[in-house]
Amino acid sequence: MATTMCAALYAVGCYATAYIPSPWGFGQFRPAVIIPAFFAAIFGPVTAGVGAALGTLIADSAKHGYIYPGSLIAAVPGNFIGFYLFGLILRRRFTWGRFILASHLTLTLANLIVAALYVLVYKILYLSQLAGLPAAALLTLVVGLTLWWFVTMLPFVLLVTPPLIRAAAASFPSIVPEDVREHSLSEEASEREFAMSMLVPGLAVVLLGVIITGTGLGTYIANSYGQGTKTLIELTSYLSGGALSIIGLFLIIKKR
Repeated sequence: MATTMCAALYAVGCYATAYIPSPWGFGQFRPAVIIPAFFAAIFGPVTAGVGAALGTLIADSAKHGYIYPGSLIAAVPGNFIGFYLFGLILRRRFTWGRFILASHLTLTLANLIVAALYVLVYKILYLSQLAGLPAAALLTLVVGLTLWWFVTMLPFVLLVTPPLIRAAAASFPSIVPEDVREHSLSEEASEREFAMSMLVPGLAVVLLGVIITGTGLGTYIANSYGQGTKTLIELTSYLSGGALSIIGLFLIIKKR
């Protein structure tokens, strides 16, 4: 039942933003990752992993009008591995510190898996596209997609999922594991930890934007993917990195 609910909610959430692409024209904006992250904390790794895999397949297939091979090849395994690992980290011993660790680790790993499989297997081997790009350009694309997904997902997971967990623990304590319930109802969560977990990657992404703007990397991206793509990447770096940094600074100031 929980797996079905996770898959259904994730599918709806993913489809709601399915037409907001990355700067490269593929790979969607997906704040709906808060759903399998929530289910990972409450119901464990299998529910979250299977629910995320099914949900992303349903959403991608609904968008394209058929069972989408790109989702089967890349999004399904990436979502399953990522959110299974998310639940596994939290199940052993739930703390908010482990929640932050799980968020960073699994969003990085899952997005890297999806990006690598989508570009190298689906785009090149399955569709015979992008094969003319040099290895450095393909690596830039894989890393760029991974970073774009990471910085657009992280604030939602860290800011929205914890209140959902607390609400579930308060409203439906019988379905929430005891360690999750106890930690959710306490004041143990360190705002400084949450602040630094957004401030550090935020500043790093802003720095990446500066590097793209002021060095040969920007020229390389423009030559490989077009000036429009370079501009969108710069805007994404400044806006998403700036937003993460501002949120992190706000939490630090609030704590003081």
